[in-house]
Amino acid sequence: MAPRVNARHTTCPGCQQEVFLEELVSGRCPLCGCDLEDSEEVCEGYEDVIDRSDLTWLLFHYFLYRKFEALGASPVQTLSLISRCGGAFSGDTTPRDTAYELDVPMTLGDRVRLKRCSSCGRLFLFGGKKRICGDLARAGDEVHYSCRRCRSA
Repeated sequence: MAPRVNARHTTCPGCQQEVFLEELVSGRCPLCGCDLEDSEEVCEGYEDVIDRSDLTWLLFHYFLYRKFEALGASPVQTLSLISRCGGAFSGDTTPRDTAYELDVPMTLGDRVRLKRCSSCGRLFLFGGKKRICGDLARAGDEVHYSCRRCRSA
């Protein structure tokens, strides 16, 4: 790659680093986010680029995804739950529509243990389906099992 000796560059007033004009992101320094169009002003960082609430939502979605991934839920189910709950917390003090119900695979312990169907009350050992139900506004999950008859109906 050829050196950029003759490329146009400037010094960022925020981080005091040499920045090439072709590397600017929307007129801002790619290192610190300082606006280079008004070079008299001193930069204070990313406060106006990334809102702090966006970061908390990003962390919330990450840990929610990790929780359901560890339980064995499919990524499509988890992402649809996250997108559905995105509007549930917007501006309200009491969130609504935060209940979830996800299909998860049975673990080895679940496969060999005697289970009771949550629909018909029948005891079964093999087959069936495991569902995790709960509410994001409350702690804890409920595990429900369905036998083959109720699962196919």
